Amino acid sequence: MKCPYCSRIDNRVIDSRLSKDGRMIRRRRECLGCERRFTTYEKLEEMLPMIVKKDGRREPFSREKIIGGIGKACQKRPISMTIIEEFVDSLEQYFQEMGKKEIESSEVGERVINQLKEWDEVAYVRFASVYRQFKDINEFMAELEDILKSKKEKKEEEL
Repeated sequence: MKCPYCSRIDNRVIDSRLSKDGRMIRRRRECLGCERRFTTYEKLEEMLPMIVKKDGRREPFSREKIIGGIGKACQKRPISMTIIEEFVDSLEQYFQEMGKKEIESSEVGERVINQLKEWDEVAYVRFASVYRQFKDINEFMAELEDILKSKKEKKEEEL
């Protein structure tokens, strides 16, 4: 590991710790040249599947893209980035464990939209309006009516 201060390769590991989820190792190192300390993280290189878009294009699974889309939908809503990142962690792990080389973008989208529906109705509608590409106000209203209907059914079940 190259020292970020003097660029020497000679260093020693002072401390190693496993992350909470056990998927990463944090190492505290000391450079043998300048004697400054720095931290490195080791993570298993994951082989995530390619995403097959609606138009047939293929692109690598992008954690950042998913977090960005969810983040926009959840803007000014009571959903923390920690919760979003934990969900994307579980999504990443799920698709990795599936062992497929390619997955449809619709499968990713449906998992995201279902989670947003559980978290927050406004975030769900925001995401759905882009994801489902509503063509006019009637499609948008139909989605809102479905939400209101399911909300009403839940209240009746509670009574």
